[in-house]
Amino acid sequence: MNVLLIGGGGREHALGWALAKSPLINQLFAAPGNAGMGDIATCVVLDVGDHAAVVNFCRTNTIELVVVGPEAPLVAGLADDLRAASIKVFGPSKAAAQLEGSKSFTKALCDERNIPTAAYGHFTNAADAKAYIEKHSAPIVIKADGLAAGKGVIMARTNDKAFAAIDDCFDGAFGAAGAEVVIEEWLEGEEASFFVLTDGKTMVPFGTAQDHKRVGDGDTGPNTGGMGAYSPAPVLTPELIQQTLDEIIAPTVTGMAARGTPYQGVLYAGLMITKDGPKLIEYNVRFGDPECQVLMMRLKSDLLKALNAAAEGSLDAIKPEWHGDAALTVVMAAQGYPGTPKKGTEIRGLDTASDTDGVEIFHAGTKRDGDKLCAAGGRVLNITSIGESVGEAQKHAYAAIEKVDWPEGFCRTDIGYRAIARENGED
Repeated sequence: MNVLLIGGGGREHALGWALAKSPLINQLFAAPGNAGMGDIATCVVLDVGDHAAVVNFCRTNTIELVVVGPEAPLVAGLADDLRAASIKVFGPSKAAAQLEGSKSFTKALCDERNIPTAAYGHFTNAADAKAYIEKHSAPIVIKADGLAAGKGVIMARTNDKAFAAIDDCFDGAFGAAGAEVVIEEWLEGEEASFFVLTDGKTMVPFGTAQDHKRVGDGDTGPNTGGMGAYSPAPVLTPELIQQTLDEIIAPTVTGMAARGTPYQGVLYAGLMITKDGPKLIEYNVRFGDPECQVLMMRLKSDLLKALNAAAEGSLDAIKPEWHGDAALTVVMAAQGYPGTPKKGTEIRGLDTASDTDGVEIFHAGTKRDGDKLCAAGGRVLNITSIGESVGEAQKHAYAAIEKVDWPEGFCRTDIGYRAIARENGED
């Protein structure tokens, strides 16, 4: 098969790495790809916002499946235009992608289908939002309603911080994403991520993970797009997985189908495991980043076969197989992230680092400058490893990081600490 992979971050590098291993693959194209993907894919310059150009590329290069990595093209309706041109695509329609594109949309579906989630209010002006906060009081969670690149969620422990977050949203700090706001009850528990492939009818569990969103060790500092992750998620027992499928995923899939907007693609449920069981925090309509990296390390079966079956509506024939080992990824970021990252600095030593046992290095924000590899974003590298336990995988990842020569980069030193404490009987 000829496959076009849309995107150029660490998630897409990991997806491309897994797709390239498939015996079904003929040619793999990545648009735009990144500086680390040249050995697995042909990276092409293609304006993915120009849907006609994407369709034309697919026809010219006999593309048999398009895999859309990021959320923005899905929310913009790329999958719809590809399907209208009779080009097979893995990813939901514009209407179904509203599960990530609008938090209030998802909350309304939860109300409609009795899906367990945090109590909430939805607001289009600051005055009403602040009145809600005064009534319910902090701690409370403020969310920009639309897509905000992982930065539109503020965990406010005081009313003053909540009021400031409301002002930020309505004053344009998150652009159009903050024109409407969802305010949620503060849930206590442990967060986890659960992934399902669906063709609109069949639902196939596709792994669990836990990530570290805060920038500093011990889960301190501001939220980021993710500083690391591990899989599987120890907190998600088989019983909790089944409960999540029954109470959260199945009502969502049947509810979307009943609305005439069936969901096809990967459905990523961000969960809070509370004393009352799993509750939905949010949906994402794509693989997580960096959760995708650890899922791909653990996946034993053919990714392309599974994604193609979801696109074709034949997912009932797919049973994913997983390595029994754990996987862990550490994000190396540029100094200044999650604020203004320092770009253009040279990165050395990756060849040596990638020789470390059980390690793959996925590029997230890199570019070539002649013979040099340079940082070109905030999150730059994903040092990803596999081991018999999370603790062993962590040792492999940090051993590789020691070999990376990049003084202007940084990472957390404690990725996986909660799972390792469990492994050591300390939790």
